[in-house]
Amino acid sequence: MKALNLIRERARQAPKRIVLCEGDDERVLKAATLAVKRGYAEILMVGDIPAIQRTAEDAGVDLTSMTLIDPRSSPCTQRLVERLVALRAHKGMSESEAARAVLDPLVFANLMVSEGLADGSVAGATHTTADVVRCALQLIGKAPGVSLVSSFFLMMLCKPFHEFSGGMIFSDCGLVVEPSDMELADIALAAAGSAEVLLDEPARVAMLSFSTGGSACHAAVDKVVRAARRVKAERPELAIDEDVQLDAAIVAEVSARKVPESRVKGRANVLIFPDLEAGNIGYKLAERLGGAEAIGPLLQGLARPANDLSRGCSIEDIVNVITVTTVQAQHQSADNHD
Repeated sequence: MKALNLIRERARQAPKRIVLCEGDDERVLKAATLAVKRGYAEILMVGDIPAIQRTAEDAGVDLTSMTLIDPRSSPCTQRLVERLVALRAHKGMSESEAARAVLDPLVFANLMVSEGLADGSVAGATHTTADVVRCALQLIGKAPGVSLVSSFFLMMLCKPFHEFSGGMIFSDCGLVVEPSDMELADIALAAAGSAEVLLDEPARVAMLSFSTGGSACHAAVDKVVRAARRVKAERPELAIDEDVQLDAAIVAEVSARKVPESRVKGRANVLIFPDLEAGNIGYKLAERLGGAEAIGPLLQGLARPANDLSRGCSIEDIVNVITVTTVQAQHQSADNHD
């Protein structure tokens, strides 16, 4: 898995402080231990410390590799209460309400990221995607200049039978249900950035459709074309196909016949789906029938990294998301110092 190995190596070069808040799940504790052992991250585990210790004892997990933080007794709690009041004052939140809210480990963890006490967060093994995303949006917020937070999957195609070998970005497969043309453009721009950060190569974007180069006339096709042209106006140097069918996006011979003027040339590493229905089906087909490894859903467009997990995630899934979160945090740190 060349692309994933590169991500792992980059994480080891500068591990970041990643905060987790589901220490009552043995998968999370085992993944946290592995992430530290492999050098991918420093782990901060937020929650009820006695409950975490009981789970660790039952699972045979040594907690000495991570820092345990209990919101009820942490010296940071009052600081985070003040942060929460400042963030939610426009909603009329009082200090007493904030003091109760920060006792929720998910809230506490995201406030740590917001306040710079952690570099990124990972949750979702026991929380719903809706809860994870809502908390990240409210407490970490959007990155400057970003109007939409969306999601992507890092798809690893590294089996011997994969003609394309490496990593791809699939977006949006987990968050924005029916994006407008402006939202689809935002998703494409964010996904191109995600590819450049995580794949360590230029983004080559395919705006997927049932049409290639205007071969079909429909409002759905028009939306994809308008979105692609917005992306081109924003980033004219980016290789991007407008409305393109999947085969023309990823097969050079088909691309040469259908879109001979393409700069992507059938070598797309970023697939932008027209809506969540297509994206969800697409990544699961690639995973279940195509044998790809799906890492995510990962979030893009936040001021600081915060990523979601599937509640059916494995230990290795969690380790992978922690590792990606470290690399996202490295990139953001570098941007902040430019």
